[in-house]
Amino acid sequence: MTTSDEVAGAAPVRRRVVLTGISSRAWEHPADRGALTALRELRGFDDVVKAFFGMWNERSFRLSVLGAAIRVDHRQYPRVYQRLTEAASTLDLPELPEVYVTQSPWLNAQAVGLDRPFVVLDSACVQQLDDDELRTLLGHELGHVCSGHAVYKTILMILTRWAASLSWLPVGAIALRAIIAAMLEWWRKAELSADRAGLLAAQDPAAATRLLMKIAGGGDLSQIDTAAFLDQAAEYESGGDLRDSLHKVRLTAWSTHPVPVARAAALRQWVDSGEYGRILAGEYPRRADDAAASVTEDIKAAAEAYREEFSRSQDPLVGLLRKLGDGASDLGGWVGGGAGRARSWMGAAGEAAARAAGRGRSAGGPDDRTAGAAKGHPNGGTAADR
Repeated sequence: MTTSDEVAGAAPVRRRVVLTGISSRAWEHPADRGALTALRELRGFDDVVKAFFGMWNERSFRLSVLGAAIRVDHRQYPRVYQRLTEAASTLDLPELPEVYVTQSPWLNAQAVGLDRPFVVLDSACVQQLDDDELRTLLGHELGHVCSGHAVYKTILMILTRWAASLSWLPVGAIALRAIIAAMLEWWRKAELSADRAGLLAAQDPAAATRLLMKIAGGGDLSQIDTAAFLDQAAEYESGGDLRDSLHKVRLTAWSTHPVPVARAAALRQWVDSGEYGRILAGEYPRRADDAAASVTEDIKAAAEAYREEFSRSQDPLVGLLRKLGDGASDLGGWVGGGAGRARSWMGAAGEAAARAAGRGRSAGGPDDRTAGAAKGHPNGGTAADR
């Protein structure tokens, strides 16, 4: 491993460890990694993805961004480009995805695409984030690209549109909503993975926390306190009674992202676990060994992660379930069947995609309303990808 230097005017030099040959498995949350590994091992999964290719005109969407946004390079938004190259260098990425800046007041970014994923960054990020926070955000999006999240996220976008168009057909809508709910649970864990990637790219825990504080409350941190923000996370996790627990389930079930305070707490917990430090010390899986990744071991790791989360949770509803019985064991067994559920919902999604593709390209590429939804409220929609 080597180090990369950052010089920004009179600012002190910050040295970051270059994570040579690092695999995305190093930062992937166990539940995220288990689902991804199971999907990649599915027989015929490539056919499923190709069916979705037929339903989503990536070229059209790319052209719409090319025509309506600013492509980042050394001539346009050079500051963003410099932060991008720094994040990519730290993660030892051989190739940079295209990055576009689009006019929007939200602190938001997204990585989308099936063939050649690219990143769309809202202009508020350029205006309100300092260099370390911007590097963290770009590292977050690079993490999505490296993990293959953009492909599955794009499929989720398509399914969501189908669910809306089939809302008049109860059976079809219910089936699609079940698939979408399963994908959203995975996506929330994928966001935790990308948060870790962002931290590894910038190697500045304080900047990672500030980024989440700005996503929650805007770009001005002069009247916001980090300790108080983290106290909110503890209150959100354990405060209230069963009614609050049920409200949290309702609020998060159809969300693509955990709430910012929960993301900050999860990232801090990952750092405190020692895993972050071990990666910086060179103890991490390499890309060269990805082909040997074990589906069984990844599924077991996902089950264990859920068991630990269940046993550690201070949520009143979870506490009640623990009192009623060996809930952690039951939950672990449920997660252990994740590969089977992945096969089920991807199989159903593939069949739906094939049938729709046979009816033509009526779905087309995302129209202006879809692209707008992707840039909607930071805590809503299925395409938000901070």
